[in-house]
Amino acid sequence: MESEFKELVLQIKRYNGKESDIDLLSKAWEYTKLSHLNQKRLSGEPYASHGLYTAKNLVEWKLDMSSILAGFLHDTVEDGKASVKEIKEIFGGEVAGIVDGVTKVSKVKLRGSKDEAFVENLRKMFLAMAKDLRVVFVKLADRLHNMRTLSSLPEEKQKRIASETLEIFAPLAERLGMGEVKAQLDDLAFPYVYPREYEKVTKESLLHYKDAEKFIRKMKRRLLKKLACDGIRAKIDGRKKHLYSLWIKLERPGIDWDFNKIHDIVALRIMVDTVSQCYSTLGTVHNMYKQVPYFGVSDFISQPKPNGYRSIHTRVFGEGGRVSEVQIRTHGMHQQAEYGLAAHWSYALAKTKGTKEKSLDAGIKVDQEKFGWVRQLVSWQEEIKDSEEYLRAVKFDALEHRNFIFSPKGDVFDLPEGATPIDFAFTVHTGLGDYIKSAKVNGKLVPLNYKLKSGDICEIIKTKNPRPPNKGWLDFITTKQAENAIKRKVGK
Repeated sequence: MESEFKELVLQIKRYNGKESDIDLLSKAWEYTKLSHLNQKRLSGEPYASHGLYTAKNLVEWKLDMSSILAGFLHDTVEDGKASVKEIKEIFGGEVAGIVDGVTKVSKVKLRGSKDEAFVENLRKMFLAMAKDLRVVFVKLADRLHNMRTLSSLPEEKQKRIASETLEIFAPLAERLGMGEVKAQLDDLAFPYVYPREYEKVTKESLLHYKDAEKFIRKMKRRLLKKLACDGIRAKIDGRKKHLYSLWIKLERPGIDWDFNKIHDIVALRIMVDTVSQCYSTLGTVHNMYKQVPYFGVSDFISQPKPNGYRSIHTRVFGEGGRVSEVQIRTHGMHQQAEYGLAAHWSYALAKTKGTKEKSLDAGIKVDQEKFGWVRQLVSWQEEIKDSEEYLRAVKFDALEHRNFIFSPKGDVFDLPEGATPIDFAFTVHTGLGDYIKSAKVNGKLVPLNYKLKSGDICEIIKTKNPRPPNKGWLDFITTKQAENAIKRKVGK
């Protein structure tokens, strides 16, 4: 473990290496070992190793020092011999606050949708998130290490923890823009929740992965050479589609396990220095490989996803005529795509080195403001008292698969899968719901119960005067925001 700790210190020195911080890290590591003295995990490892690996995950995400210290200490109160008061005295109020928040939400257990204790713990977690999002970063880092060591637990616990990960923590990571963390959690939970399906997709994908990688390698060599000639310094990776994500896609109607219809089983990811180089690179890609016309280009740089994701996606006829996906972004965008809002802490630290801690706090608060959905969850605490209804709202609205819908002016809104123009109207502005006459999607009139798809442009045709919502809309809307607004005006 000591060699792992030294490696962690070296990593931190590369991006935030103040001597005072290194001293605090050493103190936190010694404190963690002392708090868990003679304790063992079921895997046989010393219990303190969990704090170390949780902190390592946070270092990989380049989080601030308070988060990393909390990663070491997060279990010392619940499972060790420490207290929040003592942590505050030694490491300060900020670290103690994060540890306290993680302790309060660490008992979330998935025992079925009607379990009052589970729902109440969810409420606590979202309240803690709204107060300081670093609580959930530490919780996700903790969960990631626990999933990597899940095999040492009894089978019943394995299934429960893995199900909880798929239903709550992986979607939560996605909503925070932490794409790589979400994918890792999905893949770690997959074999425990769906063992047969996992075996099938693992076996059947091997040949397709190998085949796709061969063509991608050729594209990578050619593109690197051409971009270098154009004076663009690029890094190109071939990204394999994660198994759980691949399985979900294979199960879709219209694909039915036809691997030839999966164009991103291995995708090219090109990273460059500047935004202008992203667009120049797109031109180079399209000059070398013909664009697939019916897919078009998805430009999430000019129109970022609501969770902050920025990149350009295009599909081209690559080597051998294979349809291949190419993603183009800057190095900074890549960091955010992998680690979402957590990446902002890294940027905040870089910008505020040598400045007072107050400036760093201000940067964190500004970034946190981008996540209005967190505040929405908290507002539901007051509105929804029924536990089953609250869980349904969280799982099928806030954490459900999201579609990105555009207004005619180009503003982008994220809505749960199955959302309708009615949901869109109330998301844009609750007052717009009083003027709904009809709706257009991509320029064509559609029924108000039309299921919106990612990339749709939705336009609400307004009445001249306000009128109450139609009670029948409650039969097909999906968002809690629309449901609450309609019920307030027409009654239950």
